[in-house]
Amino acid sequence: MTEVKLERIGKSYGAVKAVQEFDLTIEDGEFLVLLGPSGCGKSTTLRMIAGLESITTGDLMISGQRMNDVDPKDRGVAMVFQNYALYPHKTVFDNMAMALKLQKVPVAEIRERVGRTAEMLGLTEYLDRKPAALSGGQRQRVAIGRAIVRTPKVFLFDEPLSNLDAKLRVKMRMELQELHDSLGVTSIYVTHDQIEAMTLADRIVIMNGGVVAQVGTPREVYDSPADEFVAGFIGSPSMNFIDLRRDASGLWVSVDGGLSFPSLPFASGDRNEIRLGIRPEHVEVAPLSDAEPKSGDFTATVRLAELLGADALLSLDIGGCRLTARVGGTGHPRTGDVLRVALPAALLHAFDTGNGRALERAST
Repeated sequence: MTEVKLERIGKSYGAVKAVQEFDLTIEDGEFLVLLGPSGCGKSTTLRMIAGLESITTGDLMISGQRMNDVDPKDRGVAMVFQNYALYPHKTVFDNMAMALKLQKVPVAEIRERVGRTAEMLGLTEYLDRKPAALSGGQRQRVAIGRAIVRTPKVFLFDEPLSNLDAKLRVKMRMELQELHDSLGVTSIYVTHDQIEAMTLADRIVIMNGGVVAQVGTPREVYDSPADEFVAGFIGSPSMNFIDLRRDASGLWVSVDGGLSFPSLPFASGDRNEIRLGIRPEHVEVAPLSDAEPKSGDFTATVRLAELLGADALLSLDIGGCRLTARVGGTGHPRTGDVLRVALPAALLHAFDTGNGRALERAST
């Protein structure tokens, strides 16, 4: 059983705190993704686990053993880098076998382990080639294969797909999913790409400024973001945000005056300002002529329509308030169309304008 435990892990460079009190247990066989923008501390955290960065505060435990001062080669981890890090003058076989040769593994066992891994990754016919003769995807497979042959306790992936084109990234994501399912090894994966995170992860750790903003399953962080940062970071296009103020009559009005709500399903307490959020795919639109307007509907003008293929994005103007809606790409509204818009109460989010934390829904 390989459990990785980070106990209040921190990393400082002088007065700069790159990672602050990272506290998390990664279960045996779990695929955990560290997600966040550049500079948030996710790669630094991964490198501390690998032993490539020293740990300033806290303890790193792998299978119950404290690893803070253990050499990287003795931690039982294998890392796959963004830039492949292959030896250009060595063949695929030699690249994959290098760590085993350094460990003085018998030649017959090296051939067997490399051969088995190459077959798993579809690299058998390329074993005698050098990296320059391979495509980007094949090079990444070699880098992954080099990690697999070591039979590590933990796989560490540092943005391994970022150098690939969009089509190849999709293919490699599927291959990584299948690989993890077959090997069942505890894996920690760093990315800034939320699609990779949502499709690969058992759980996602979203980081912001060296701090863990939220930990949860892909469904949890999408449906119930802990704060405004998570809400805006997860989802593409990002969540719509609307600043609201409560007037003397108790009516919630957007600061530009385009939207108003008699009531909202949130425990807002004595706040007179909140930030409302709704995802573009949850904005409901319909032609004005479709049906009688319902209470709470708004009238909007399409300022811009962008066809994406299966979907289309609409930039809507509601009395000066701009919202983005995601709709089907067939027969979608056009620029200049006037629509009826609904913002379903069950799909709204609300955030404190001071600290950005999500507001709880009011009890019914």
